[in-house]
Order: sequence, then structure tokens, then C-alpha cells
Amino acid sequence: MAMVTTVLYAVWHFNRQIPGLRLWTLSYLCGFVFTVVLLLRDQLPEWVSVLLAQGAVGLMGYLCLLGGRAYMGRGRLWHGYGVAAIVLLVGASAYLTVVQPNFGVRFLISSWGSAAFYLLTARILARGGLQAFPVRYLVALSAAVHGVFLLLRPLVFRLGDALAPGVDIVLALPQLIVLESIVALVLIGFGILMLTNEFTTSALRRLAEMDSLTSVFNRRAFLTLLDKALSQARRTESELHVLVIDLDHFKRINDTWGHKCGDDVLRHFVGLAASCLRMEDVMGRLGGEEFAIVLPSANAAGAAAVAERLRALVASQPAMTEHGPITLTVSVGVTQCAVDESSETALQRADQAMYRAKELGRNQVHLQKAPDAVVGV
Repeated sequence: MAMVTTVLYAVWHFNRQIPGLRLWTLSYLCGFVFTVVLLLRDQLPEWVSVLLAQGAVGLMGYLCLLGGRAYMGRGRLWHGYGVAAIVLLVGASAYLTVVQPNFGVRFLISSWGSAAFYLLTARILARGGLQAFPVRYLVALSAAVHGVFLLLRPLVFRLGDALAPGVDIVLALPQLIVLESIVALVLIGFGILMLTNEFTTSALRRLAEMDSLTSVFNRRAFLTLLDKALSQARRTESELHVLVIDLDHFKRINDTWGHKCGDDVLRHFVGLAASCLRMEDVMGRLGGEEFAIVLPSANAAGAAAVAERLRALVASQPAMTEHGPITLTVSVGVTQCAVDESSETALQRADQAMYRAKELGRNQVHLQKAPDAVVGV
């Protein structure tokens, strides 16, 4: 436990940007405190060792849960819940140690309380897909197995008591309990260390694929995803449409109010565009003020409707900047992808449609007819 705690602290010290790592380090620090209390229990009054041990175990599980939520980007729990749960666990342990001694019930409450924290941690982490995030699922599995064992642990002691009547149940099957705890917590700890690598790899991939200003895909990543969407459309014989959008007179905004204001306008536009799209739609920034959107499984009428809805929304929602509201308009080109064409060719045709919309007076949607052989026909 001391080794894992030390390594976690060292990793957190140099990677403080990784969400949840600080909480996980504190969790294992509580686990280290618990082991120290166990080593000193013969030198401490029973009620002191029980309260310290139960408090450390409760905090360890709760901080593990908070670390999982932070890593997954989930909102913070109201700390009153965690504090109340730990106070109840410690209070019940104190009552069942000092007032009405009952090791069996005390052990049951302690085990099930800790189990809840680890099972909730497993539930939080088991998201995103096994293939994409295998380490995350490994940690979730370790936490789940540990949680289930904690649920069953009181029954194991009861079994030991039944098989060896008259023998102190604390001594009946201690090796199994200690071994499981060591293995599970070490697995979870080293899984957390592997999660730091997963997070760093994901962050680097995001830097390579995402536009840093608007948080949509950059041109290279967008074209890769468009190629994949074209392949999928060919296999399923479904339609695929591409939109190219350009913000009208954007250079004038930059020249008049500066690039910071222009950046705010771009982010405002992306937020509006995202509200018009489905989960399966893909948006990318091609460069400057030009964006593109892939609409899988959308027919011509549906693609035109999305483009018109986006155009109308942008025109009706000014960007709120430090210089006041700035009214925007966009020109949108729409085209359907052909069976054998490349992503660059489809994008070029949608780009031509966008420029035709500008020629027609801007703040327009123009549909460019695709070649005869189109995907889905």
C-alpha cells in the first residue's frame, strides 16, 4: 500500500492536469493510514483503532468514487452525502464497539458500506466502450470484483464460524480476506497508473485531431472521418450528404473588432451548429471561417432542412461579444456524395455550392446536384 501510494503521488506531482488523480492519491493515502492502524492496534485502545480504521476505510472508498467521477468528467457529488455516509459508518462502528459490542453486525456494516463505494466507482468507469478504453474497463472490473467480495465477505466469515464452531470468527479465514484486499487494491492502483497513460494518449490524439479554437475536428481528421462515412454508406447503401458553411463577411469582423472578437464569433457559430446536429453527424473546421458537416443516412430533403435550420438560427442569434452583439449570416453549400468519388471531390463540390450561395447574395443555402451514381441509389 505504501509503495502504490508513493508512486501515485509521484505521478500526480508531475501530471496534475489529469482529473481524478489527486483524489485517487488521497484515497490510497487513507488506505496507508488504515494499514498503519492495523499494525498499531495492539498498542491502541480498541475503540480508537476501530474508529480510525473505519474512518480511513470509508474515506478511501469515497475518495475512490470521487476520483472516478472526476476522471470521467462527471459533476461533483454534494459532499454532504459522502460525509453523512462516513459518519454513519464510523458512528455505527463506535456504537457496536463501545455501547453494544457486536463484531458480526459491525463487520457487515463496514463491508457493505465500502462495497457501495467500489461498485459505484465501477459503474462510473465502465463507459466509452471496451475496445476504445480497455484500461478503464480493467479498473472498473477490479473495483467491481472487490465490491462484490466486500458484499460477500460477511458470509465468508459466517461460513468460517460454521465450519469451526467456537473459534473466533476473526481468525477463521483471515488469509483470504487479506489476500483479496491486497490483490484488488494493487490492481486498482496500478490500473489508475495505466489510466494516466490512457488520458495522455487521448489528449495527444485530441490535439492531433481537434481544432484548438473551436473544439471541432480539424481538416485532416474531418477528411478521414468523411472517408469512413463514405465507406459505411457504400456498405449499407445509404445516402450521405456533405455541407460546407462559410461565415459571411468574417474578414470585416476581424478587421473591425480584432481577432479575439473573431474567435468569439467562431465559437458562437460552432455552438449554434452543434444544436442543429444529431449524435452521428460530424463537424469539422476546414480553415479560417469555413466549416463542413457530414450527415450520414440523410436524404436530400433532410440535408437541405438541416442547412436551412442552421442558416436561420445563425441569422437570428447574434454573437454576444465584448463589443456588443454582432449579427452573423452564413452561406451553405449542400451536396450528396457519389459512390466512387473521394472525400476531397465531394467536399470540392459542396464548396462550389457554397460559393454559388454567396453569388446569390449570401445568407443562402444552395444544393449542388451530385453525379448520376450516388451513394444509396
